[in-house]
Amino acid sequence: MKRARILSVVLALLGIQLGWLMAPAYACGCGAMVPGPAARIAVSQEQSVLRWDGRQEQIVMRLTVDGDAEHAAWIMPVPHRATVRLGDPALFDQLAEAVAPVHRTRYHFWPRNGDWPFDDRHLVVGRQRLGPFDVARLTATDPAALQDWLRAHGFPLPARLKTALRPYVDRHWEYVAVRLAPGTRGTPLRGALDPLHLTFAADRPVYPMRLSRLATTPQSLGLYVLAAHRMQTRSAIGGNEPDVLFAGRVGTRQGALGKLAAGTPYLTALTQTFPEPARISGDHELRRAAADTPVQPVVYEDELRRVAGIPAWALTVGGALAALVAAVALIVVRRARRPAVPPPPVSPPAPLG
Repeated sequence: MKRARILSVVLALLGIQLGWLMAPAYACGCGAMVPGPAARIAVSQEQSVLRWDGRQEQIVMRLTVDGDAEHAAWIMPVPHRATVRLGDPALFDQLAEAVAPVHRTRYHFWPRNGDWPFDDRHLVVGRQRLGPFDVARLTATDPAALQDWLRAHGFPLPARLKTALRPYVDRHWEYVAVRLAPGTRGTPLRGALDPLHLTFAADRPVYPMRLSRLATTPQSLGLYVLAAHRMQTRSAIGGNEPDVLFAGRVGTRQGALGKLAAGTPYLTALTQTFPEPARISGDHELRRAAADTPVQPVVYEDELRRVAGIPAWALTVGGALAALVAAVALIVVRRARRPAVPPPPVSPPAPLG
């Protein structure tokens, strides 16, 4: 009886794990990813840039995915009719350079871990790109139209996703549906996908987040915002308070970043975590911050202070020891040169009798 109970528990746990492995990733930070039947896809990283000039909004996204799906549909709700094209991957390289920390040297006197002879520094950087995609576009305010499009391309419309899309239908938003497929047939979607660039009219900047409620694991958001001034979110929408990693004007007019930042030169980099995605209450609305106060990350590199290549502490300690030895020697010499004091005279004893 006991063995049967243990076996049933093990089978139940195994079933749950298999369900997790086969469950498609319906939610990502901005939008939803739907793979084909019996396929699995997971979004491991998402980078997004939001540009708003007061009339029009642009969102450039790059997703890093893993799984066995050979194609997938990416769905994103937008407030107005949107156009979609492939973005420039170099944009994210330029953004990483723009918000990179400033390196400053901070000197210390006494040796620490990492100073000679205990140096041991390593840096490993990995990066992967995936080739071109066949991109299709759909805009529809009717969930049935989206379901028909998904079915025509071999994708199901999960019931949970259909329910989550309902608030956007009630607000008369539209959907953008993009079919992603690698250039090589039979190759699964894996690695950093080519960026997608969306453009649509907007009277205020908004970053759709409502679909992230479908996620079953904690979510994180990394968002670059390009506008005329420093920007901030109106609320935390159920997550932790957003942190500002960088705020300042874009210093380049070249490349993809220079082109996108034209007319919106102020860059704000935000990061936020959502420990409980089910608590996400809506979409991120952004507004101008109270001031364009710059924020620049600083990385301090601690260095042992040296004089002519010799650690200052060694010179100081050595100098102190030398001074001590010299003082002792001086005392000894002075004592050696001091004239000897003769003993007092001895008086003869008085005569007897």
